[in-house]
Amino acid sequence: MSEQLILEPTPLNAVDRCDRCGAQAYVRATLLNGGELLFCAHHAKQYAEGLKPVVAAIQDETSKLTATPVLVSEDE
Repeated sequence: MSEQLILEPTPLNAVDRCDRCGAQAYVRATLLNGGELLFCAHHAKQYAEGLKPVVAAIQDETSKLTATPVLVSEDE
């Protein structure tokens, strides 16, 4: 019996770039063959339908694009 190691996906950050255009990646597509593709929000939406048959998991962090920043006063 073989054991399979499952890793939690790490959050995407500014270093992660879209494989299509080089913009900041907000979506990670983990492929059935073990590879992964990174996409900006635009290209993730554009290729979503075509990826469905070959994707094992999608990590979607596009909510970061509309998140409201937390303001900290200078007194703190």
